[in-house]
Amino acid sequence: LGLALCASSLCTASGTASLYHDYCVIGAGPAGLQAAYFLQEAGRDYIVFERSHAPGSFFALYPRHRKLISINKWHTGKSNSEFNLRHDWNSLLSHDRRLLFRRYSRDFFPNADAMVRYLEDFASLLKLRVQYNTAIVHVTLEKDEQAWNGHYFLLTDQDRQNYKCSSLLVATGTWVPNVVNFPGSEYVEGYETVSTNPEDFAGQTVLILGRGNSAFETAENILGVTNFIHMVSRSRVRLSWATHYVGDLRAINNGLLDTYQLKSLDGLLEGDLEDLAIVKDKKGKLHITLRFYLENRNTSAGIDSITLPQDELDNFATRAPYDRVIRCLGWKFDFSIYNRSLRMVPGKGNKIKYPQIKPNYESRGTQGLFVLGTASHSVDFRKSAGGFIHGFRYTTRAVYRLLENRHHGVPWPSTVYPITQLTNSIIKRVNEASGLYQMFTVLADIILLRENATAFEYLEEYPVGILAELEMQTGRKAPNGLFVVVMEYGRNFSGADKDVFYYNRAVGEAQHAWQSNFLHPVIYYYKHLPTEREMRLQPPDWPLPRPDAIHHIVEDFLTDWTAPNAHILPLRRFLENCLSTDLRNFFAESCFLFAFTRQKLPPFCQQGYARTQGLLGGERLRRHAAEAGLLEDYTLTDFSGDRPSDSHKGSQDQLLRDHVILVRPLQHLVHAKDE
Repeated sequence: LGLALCASSLCTASGTASLYHDYCVIGAGPAGLQAAYFLQEAGRDYIVFERSHAPGSFFALYPRHRKLISINKWHTGKSNSEFNLRHDWNSLLSHDRRLLFRRYSRDFFPNADAMVRYLEDFASLLKLRVQYNTAIVHVTLEKDEQAWNGHYFLLTDQDRQNYKCSSLLVATGTWVPNVVNFPGSEYVEGYETVSTNPEDFAGQTVLILGRGNSAFETAENILGVTNFIHMVSRSRVRLSWATHYVGDLRAINNGLLDTYQLKSLDGLLEGDLEDLAIVKDKKGKLHITLRFYLENRNTSAGIDSITLPQDELDNFATRAPYDRVIRCLGWKFDFSIYNRSLRMVPGKGNKIKYPQIKPNYESRGTQGLFVLGTASHSVDFRKSAGGFIHGFRYTTRAVYRLLENRHHGVPWPSTVYPITQLTNSIIKRVNEASGLYQMFTVLADIILLRENATAFEYLEEYPVGILAELEMQTGRKAPNGLFVVVMEYGRNFSGADKDVFYYNRAVGEAQHAWQSNFLHPVIYYYKHLPTEREMRLQPPDWPLPRPDAIHHIVEDFLTDWTAPNAHILPLRRFLENCLSTDLRNFFAESCFLFAFTRQKLPPFCQQGYARTQGLLGGERLRRHAAEAGLLEDYTLTDFSGDRPSDSHKGSQDQLLRDHVILVRPLQHLVHAKDE
């Protein structure tokens, strides 16, 4: 038994053997569990490392005041589960209907404790392989030409146990608090430790550093008991309803904006926090000054010897002393555990809190290292929802599909349809797909055309940033052109300084669809797969390179793109123009007529009527079509034998001259007649 255990790498004489798995996942938060689910469903060899005793440890502490800002909409008026995920921002993807978040909370903004319970059940009910109480403290590389990526990843935990894996999935999130160091910063309390009891702030004057949801959440909790609250940050407040970015300030936390603008003592200030300094007086009050006032001064001599801004400017905004200063500056990624050989480096500019990764979520420095979840948000920061559960549940699935193709030869899932189903396929997806809806401009449906445009292959939710690599990343070929279906807001509609409630903000007519502001489907047509160079040179603020043709489906107040004239007809004509073919559906009579009058039958007739397939006709259907004006009522034509012998030929000629050609799809027979 001992030999067997050692042979399976469970023990060695030295106790430092590396336990091997194909996939190692660091972190059992939502992204780590989502990755584990897909790997387990595929039967892959994986392990998830979690430093805590249970999954989702971040949610056991945050948000501090326990109310999530991810919506949990119970009722949508529809039973389509895929559509309902558009308005369920907390559930992970799985086949188990018990694991919908709505079964854990009825609140529109749920309590974070419900998320903790949900993640525990997700891991246990699906029997995911999570190793708890295992903190990975060091990650390095071991070169090996036989490994998948030319190297193995070596992981070491707090007990000096080593693990080896071929592919590393980092799902640790961003949990290290952002801290700004300035003179007096030792007097600042952190969001992670500050009291959540409002009574502890009764009658106090408070300064909050930061302007994100954690800052406003903290202010909202104590708004009714403080003397006043001031909030200072480098940038102006960004409202999520203006930016259309769910990470900006949400309405549920913005009570301080009311009290500020309605002149109820509270207020917002802009300033660089690194220029500040805090001085504490003998009574324990905290005074705000500027760093340059303290240069070459002996602060230990007392506040009386220090020049304060109000000494020179007697109406200085923050001249009143504060009882408490609270830091609410968000979090950043923990880079400390990664050896320099992995080249895990921070992003640039406002993405510095995230590691640098490619559009396929792979590290720019190390092949085979993928970043999932919140830490992968640099791909779509301030653009889409990739930093939140309702976004990264889809990007995690995309990474899993990329890995399946790369390491196991499993192509990206796809479905092949006859070209006659092209319009219907697009309409179905834009009306119910949740991944397209949540990860707008980042994930797209790809439609690969077959030769002569007789059929197409449909791939769902592929990262648009790696469109040029589609054939290599998916195992699918695109020699005959493609359509790309994405969801987009209007080009100039979103922004911190935008008035999104202005008069005539919405477009209602199909001919003005390109001016749509609200989220709406956009279809790009390319005759050839875009190249890497074209991807690099794409127009600013465009998710894709300039296409050969583009079509906007006009925005809809109900986000229901099924109107025959406003939505479906313009889309069908766009597709027909791109493909130079007729995508209409026809009755057998029309196909019969075309067979004698045209050199080429429309695809619907080729794939249906010409192959003796289609809807079985009958007197009732014929009468309905005639009454609706869809077919000629031939019962009024006299073909009796009493007529002259040449009358039969005349009647046939009249039939060919007067026959009305059908242009509407069968499912819209009862709607207004299409020209």
